[in-house]
Amino acid sequence: MTTYKGTYSTEQTINFVIPIMVFLFLGIIYVMSQRSGGGFVSFILIGVAAIVMIYWIRVLQKMTKDQKPKYKTQNQETKSWVYDLIKGDEETVFVAEVPGPEDKVMVRLIDGILYLRGSGNFSKEVPIEGSKEQQINDFKYRNGVLTLRIKKS
Repeated sequence: MTTYKGTYSTEQTINFVIPIMVFLFLGIIYVMSQRSGGGFVSFILIGVAAIVMIYWIRVLQKMTKDQKPKYKTQNQETKSWVYDLIKGDEETVFVAEVPGPEDKVMVRLIDGILYLRGSGNFSKEVPIEGSKEQQINDFKYRNGVLTLRIKKS
């Protein structure tokens, strides 16, 4: 993948803008405090302004950082999905872990491809070799494990 090094990221832009904002804000506070004539009050006012600016700088920097999503997407599986396909003369047995309660698990066999769906956006397609004239003979789902018996017609 090619990248172009000359572009600015949001973080670079914020790191350039933040110091300018800080100096402008502190300058305005300083000028206003000199006009009012209060020595000690102006010192406190500048200190409070500095603390507020430091807080907002940190908030802006956190907002612009590229953060990894805290949710898990379908492409970011922590482990690979494994299934067993046991082929016999008369039938094929399919065994796999499928998430969800039994009413959320859907299985279809269409033209030699086994379509599986479970809860949490789980979906898989498994090619079943053999004749395309097959049908699911037995369906069992216990403790997250799906067992199918597929008969050849």
